[in-house]
Amino acid sequence: MKCEIEEFIAYLHNTKGTSKNTEVSYERDLRKMDQFLRNEGVDRVQDVTATNLNSYEMYLEREKFAASTISRSIASMRAFFTFAGSEAKVCCQQGMLSENPADILKAPKIEKKMPGILTVEEVDLLLNQPKENTAKGVRDKAMLELLYATGIRVSELIGLKLENINLKLGYITCEASEKERVIPFGNAAKKAVKEYLEQAREELLSHKESDCLFVNCSGKPMSRQGFWKVLKTYASSAGIQQDITPHTLRHSFAAHLVQNGADLKSVQEMLGHSDISTTQIYLNMNVNKIRDVYLKAHPRK
Repeated sequence: MKCEIEEFIAYLHNTKGTSKNTEVSYERDLRKMDQFLRNEGVDRVQDVTATNLNSYEMYLEREKFAASTISRSIASMRAFFTFAGSEAKVCCQQGMLSENPADILKAPKIEKKMPGILTVEEVDLLLNQPKENTAKGVRDKAMLELLYATGIRVSELIGLKLENINLKLGYITCEASEKERVIPFGNAAKKAVKEYLEQAREELLSHKESDCLFVNCSGKPMSRQGFWKVLKTYASSAGIQQDITPHTLRHSFAAHLVQNGADLKSVQEMLGHSDISTTQIYLNMNVNKIRDVYLKAHPRK
């Protein structure tokens, strides 16, 4: 089944334009399924039955996998076997797979957790923590401001190239597979990034060359783990009590926009959500927790 899985991942990438993270998740889920089926003596796609897949789901439950993991695995299997049984596939034209064996699977109910967000005061406090008398502090300020101003993922933030930012017009471009998002940012982020580029980046590079927008103290590209440590340090110094994750500023960005009148479709496009139902969770946030006075959709201008 290895060949079919590879073809499916290529289809997602080339035809559906899915993100790298999505492709990695699908491939991981399907390879795990393939290994289980091989152990059961099932090697070919056309030999997979609903009973086989039901046994696999029961195996995941016995192994205490999280409901979200099982649900994602079922989604991966449904998509894969739909692809394998499509009319465009040679195997289907030969009558090798007449129906989707994953159709009978029932995903477990997942309790939707509201994402943790910060109040506007907490965001201000967090973003004012970096000491701007050092190159590192100037860089950290720019990263935090840009993250909250755009709502991009941390992986997208550290993956930004110099060519992805337009300071004059105030926007960045994020590329995920063949999709490209253009996301605006306000004056606070523009000022912070401008100061970083003019005052700190060259010092951090220390005569090295790089096309990465943000670099570490060794002049190398920032890592997700490196930024995670930066964020935790500033959250602690700001006295923020709740658990901070790399997604906290992203969630706060979205919740603040929605609660202040931004339309869901625009927020969906800025966040890069493929399904608007993912964005709708921000409509259900506790208004009292994040209610603050906004003159416009985003507080830092």
